[in-house]
Amino acid sequence: MKQIIAVLVVVVVAGGAWWYLQGMPTGTPAPTNVPASKDDLIIVTSPLPNIKITSPLTITGKARGGWYFEASFPVKIYDANGKELGQVAAQAQGDWMTTEYVPFVATLTFDKPTTATGKLVLQKDNPSGLPENENQLEIPVTF
Repeated sequence: MKQIIAVLVVVVVAGGAWWYLQGMPTGTPAPTNVPASKDDLIIVTSPLPNIKITSPLTITGKARGGWYFEASFPVKIYDANGKELGQVAAQAQGDWMTTEYVPFVATLTFDKPTTATGKLVLQKDNPSGLPENENQLEIPVTF
């Protein structure tokens, strides 16, 4: 009887360990259904964070007028080593001279990455070059 109980305890412990480990991260975060956003200034509806992307990539969302300069702002993509793979200007799809949100779109063509992950960076346009005017939203992506 003691042997049966011992075997049952081992099976339960092993099963619990297996179940626990199945929920552990594998190194690449799972995609999310939540759009990326920053400081109530910009919201990116596509691509979503951690989603697999390919070139060309269409980027959509909305940003407050102050994120733009002359109706655009820079978008860059980097691999996991920090190598820039491409860049494009996102274009406002309406009157950008407002404090309200203005939709934007950009189509980014980028070089083939050598890493499995990277990041998409949407930068607040900063023609002044002053550090206090800099801001950006980074979105993790997979290739």
